[in-house]
Amino acid sequence: MSTKNRFVLTVFCFILFLFSVGRAYAGENLDLTKKLKIPVPGLVQVLATKDGSTIIGRIVEVGETEVRFETKLGKLTIPIQTIKRIKEVPESSIRKGQYWYPNPNATRLYFGPTARMLKRGECYFADYELFFPALTVGVTDRITIGGGMSIFPGVSLDKQLFYLTPKVGLKSFNNLQFAAGALVIKVPDESRLVGILYSLGTFGTPDGSVSVGLGYGFVGRHTANKPMVMIGGEKRLTRRVAIVSENWIIPGVDQPVVAYGIRLLGEGLSFDIAFLNEIGSDAIFPGIPYVDLVFKF
Repeated sequence: MSTKNRFVLTVFCFILFLFSVGRAYAGENLDLTKKLKIPVPGLVQVLATKDGSTIIGRIVEVGETEVRFETKLGKLTIPIQTIKRIKEVPESSIRKGQYWYPNPNATRLYFGPTARMLKRGECYFADYELFFPALTVGVTDRITIGGGMSIFPGVSLDKQLFYLTPKVGLKSFNNLQFAAGALVIKVPDESRLVGILYSLGTFGTPDGSVSVGLGYGFVGRHTANKPMVMIGGEKRLTRRVAIVSENWIIPGVDQPVVAYGIRLLGEGLSFDIAFLNEIGSDAIFPGIPYVDLVFKF
């Protein structure tokens, strides 16, 4: 087997192994009855029934076949057999009677990451610009590893790009996080790996934050003398809509590169629609279209 094929096989086997370990840690198969409990102060519960209804409140009593569930409109008696799922969430995630599910894409802007980390066992599948899928797994609360390959139509496997995206969480202070990581790419017909080594910080909440990072490009053992700088941020406007911006100052490029657009949010799903452009007289309005899809599970 050639060196290139061994690299490809190793990447995919490693990602599949991490995915399996992560899902085992996630505890997704816990019996529903173990989740039927009275929540501690500061938490509320979002209960979904098999008929499609969603109820927000708190369990106040658990029986053998039913639970007593307290809502703002009063107490309900709900048969356990009709419950599809239940989750505990912070009271702060309930706004005007609606559950604002967590930002499913809080660990990334567009191309660039934030300093936020996946929890152990969390995973997401992403597809960037249609041709660049990736799978990312939270191995621990402080170690995340992802990877994937390009899927250019009509291009043989040995001519595709393969990439890994390890990231390590460093310090964390309330709403300030720091992380470091890399983008490692195997380019066709190139014996050396290329990519970026970076460190960054993110300040704010998952619904509104600013990220600043430095990255050094490398080819094999040779690293760039000057860093590229990333400044970006996101702001959630409604339950389902956020705005995102990611901007780069790159050595050797005269004008900063900017990306701006909207992020459509669902429970465990996000879809970005954005434009890439440069600041200067050569800018073309609105810019080069960019899309990505992230499914977190």
